[in-house]
Amino acid sequence: MGRLIVTAFVTLDGVMQAPGGPNEDVDRGFPHGGWQVPYVDEDFMDLMTGIFERTADHLLLGRKTYDIFAAHWPRVTDENNPIAVKLNSMPKYVASRTRDSLEWHNSHLLKGEAAQSVAQLKEQLDGVLMTQGSSDLIHTLQQHDLVDEYRLLVNPVIIGTGKRLFGEGATPVAWTLTESRTTGAGVQYCAYERAGTPEYGSFALDEEG
Repeated sequence: MGRLIVTAFVTLDGVMQAPGGPNEDVDRGFPHGGWQVPYVDEDFMDLMTGIFERTADHLLLGRKTYDIFAAHWPRVTDENNPIAVKLNSMPKYVASRTRDSLEWHNSHLLKGEAAQSVAQLKEQLDGVLMTQGSSDLIHTLQQHDLVDEYRLLVNPVIIGTGKRLFGEGATPVAWTLTESRTTGAGVQYCAYERAGTPEYGSFALDEEG
């Protein structure tokens, strides 16, 4: 059975929309595209290279992120770019209600409801199925308790608006921090694995009588 890892670039206030450029995702009039670019240094690239080379076996994308990636990565043909090599060759699974076909090499369209399709995919695959971007799809995965691990790169910026990593309706889950480091530009990398259901307590003083 495969494991599903959500990898996400987020701001301090949890926004993950359009980190890479002003025209990447302008849904809802988003004016802050490209907020992550100032924080991408050598440490950041080393982190992402390691994640793709040593962790990801299959890529899971929503339709919007697939369209962004498919318009960019096939044009990156440098054999010395390990992220491009991995993305262009690895199996890619796309949840979409509007596409009938996919042009990017080794891309596969998931049919039916996304949650059911991804659950079946996890049963069928070996290794790690990893998301990138795809906030709407991630919310569906969270609501159906399909995420096994998070790998978050938290950037030191607040922008106040935009699509966020966590939305209403996520299944309550406790997580264990398994790895963390900070890049030279101040991006905090944190890896979390499932630790069961949340536990609850109280700081209230015992009431008398």
